[in-house]
Amino acid sequence: MERWIAYAFASMAFAGFTSVIAKLGLTGISADLGLAIRTCFVFVFVLLFAAAVVPMSQFEALTWKNYFWLGLSGVTTAASWIFYYKAIKQGEVSTVALIDKGSVVVALLLAWWILGEALTLAKLAGAGLIAAGLLVIARG
Repeated sequence: MERWIAYAFASMAFAGFTSVIAKLGLTGISADLGLAIRTCFVFVFVLLFAAAVVPMSQFEALTWKNYFWLGLSGVTTAASWIFYYKAIKQGEVSTVALIDKGSVVVALLLAWWILGEALTLAKLAGAGLIAAGLLVIARG
């Protein structure tokens, strides 16, 4: 197995834990406060991680394009987290998490349109099944 596939599966597992743990942490407080507290922990952890593993030469390689695209990614991440936390505060984590995974279809289409990635039959079939699942959830 290629390393990036293992990373993707690790990401999947941690993301699954994240939603359930976050729901527990929101008990008695607003989704907005919970998100702010969680984000502070993420910020500190990621800074410590970067300090441990990122060579100083990487900082010299940064360009305005890196800042722009990563900054824009940060804005979209923040928007996603704001709405996700509001959703899990009010709804069932299991349903919210399933709907949230519809982002796979959005990412697939944007990767094809913007990045020129291939739309294979397997990817389209998987996206179709995810979209079908979203319809089942929306009606249920």
